Amino acid sequence: MDNDMTKKLGTEGVLWDLRDLYQGIDDPKIHDDMENCQNRASEIAGKYSGRVCELKADELLSAIKESEELASMLGKLGAFAQLNFATHVTSPETGAFLQRVKEFSSLVEKKVVFFDLEWANVPDERAEGLLSDPVLGHYRHYLQAIRRYRPYLLSKTEEQLLIEISPVRSSSWVELFEKVLAAQRFGKELRTQEEVLTDLYSPDRSVREKAARDLTDGLSSQSHVLCHTFNTVLADKMIDDRLRGYPDWISSMNLANELDAATVDSLISAVTDRYDIVQRYYRLKQRLLGMKELFDYDRYAPLPYLPQRVVYWKDARDVVLNAYGKFSPKMASIARCFFDQQWIHAPALPGKTGGAFAHPVVPQVHPYVLLNYAGNLRDVETLAHELGHGIHQVLAGRQGYFNSSTPLTLAETASVFGEMLVFKDLIKELKRPEERLGLIASKVESIFATVFRQVAMNRFENEIHTRRRTEGELSPDEFSGLWLKTQREMFGNSVTLTDNYGVWWSYISHFVHAPGYVYAYAFGELLVLSLYAMYERNGADFVPLYLDLLAAGGSDTAYVLLRPFDIDLHDPGFWHQGLDVIDEMVKETEELAIRVGTS
Repeated sequence: MDNDMTKKLGTEGVLWDLRDLYQGIDDPKIHDDMENCQNRASEIAGKYSGRVCELKADELLSAIKESEELASMLGKLGAFAQLNFATHVTSPETGAFLQRVKEFSSLVEKKVVFFDLEWANVPDERAEGLLSDPVLGHYRHYLQAIRRYRPYLLSKTEEQLLIEISPVRSSSWVELFEKVLAAQRFGKELRTQEEVLTDLYSPDRSVREKAARDLTDGLSSQSHVLCHTFNTVLADKMIDDRLRGYPDWISSMNLANELDAATVDSLISAVTDRYDIVQRYYRLKQRLLGMKELFDYDRYAPLPYLPQRVVYWKDARDVVLNAYGKFSPKMASIARCFFDQQWIHAPALPGKTGGAFAHPVVPQVHPYVLLNYAGNLRDVETLAHELGHGIHQVLAGRQGYFNSSTPLTLAETASVFGEMLVFKDLIKELKRPEERLGLIASKVESIFATVFRQVAMNRFENEIHTRRRTEGELSPDEFSGLWLKTQREMFGNSVTLTDNYGVWWSYISHFVHAPGYVYAYAFGELLVLSLYAMYERNGADFVPLYLDLLAAGGSDTAYVLLRPFDIDLHDPGFWHQGLDVIDEMVKETEELAIRVGTS
């Protein structure tokens, strides 16, 4: 994005201030903190290594608190390195610093890995006695969560070796992936990936078609690097899973999310069984756009009924803060801190990683939010989404470092809920059926991207992980073939996927950053649709329960934390409640289309 557009949007100065962490990569405090980490790790190992099994409850509490302080210091170093890298991806110095921090952290973690191994192997009877002691009440779930990994842990020597070599395993390939895509320029105009992707939402079909072609050409020019990166990440996970004895490729993610495989399978089955909703909607969209055939580059074309306008940063800020404020002044107050205290990096700039995220950092500091703000309604939703994460992270931070980390499934709750708050505010302002049709259709497509598209991507991941384990490395054509297969299963004959679209798997960062992650989006969206329905029924009485859920962080499993809402995740029918809401939204879109005389 050029400087003129950044100035016009008002994002030129919306840059985060990382000095709350360190003054820069040459800050002497970094050396001091590294030295402190090394010393503390040695002290912890000297005091507790080989003794965890015999520790009394108060001694175990001391060990956990000392370990938490060490983990928090490492977390602060790692967060600074990652955030600094995110806005300077093409800088050799920044990349070298990130790698230095990764290597340092692995050496420190190697010293203290004994704790999890020894605690996991404490006999059940003794462990249960300790866990029932009120002294350990705050850390009870944290300790229970460690023990669930017992069947998959290796020996101390093996675990230490894997930790030591971790900086040159998949994380190193993820860093290469980020560098390649950040440096890549697309089309004759040499634009960034974010700029090209934004054009897919243009009302001009020729602009969309050109953007699709430019993206395809740019990704294809790097297919040898991207394909090798994907294959290496797949192989790294395959080897790790095999060494640990995980039954399949998704098992470790389910375990990290503290979900039964049956729950995840029910979610996937429920969503794939309702692909008909997607197909029905896109056949309607084809008619609304007056097209004989809808191609992949037409999926995000805006309907002509919603005025296309630039949303300036100040206006986006007001929209989001107002929506949060009506729901909860407390949430709005936290969100305002992100704007007022420079916790956001908003403009799309060269050398900056694509997409958007919220990083929790550590409870003693605060989260940071990264955006690539281009001034459209989608970006306003993204702002609400990432601030939802940020608010969640602030509230959960009161649980302390170990208990603040929320499983990915519940981590999407606040972000998706925030999007819904903004949407409901916007829709109330529209009176004309044409405008309501345009906005509801836009929201339906956003929900599709979070539910159906993410599950289709999960099906792609399932294919590539399984194929890598049974048949060896995949070629670019094999990746593309599986991508098209799983996408076509979702779209049916409602959207024509061109061969060019086949390479678009290669820019999706979740596949390399966190294999298995994507179903968490569908989980979060369907959960929020149910929670929001409860809010509409119960009004203000719902808000304290919701804030308590966010403040609980990762202090228990999703099964337990959702009990106050009478939600049973073991019930396969639960997911259909959210899918029925989506179905009703599509029906409303169809009815509005009839009212405005376009269908």
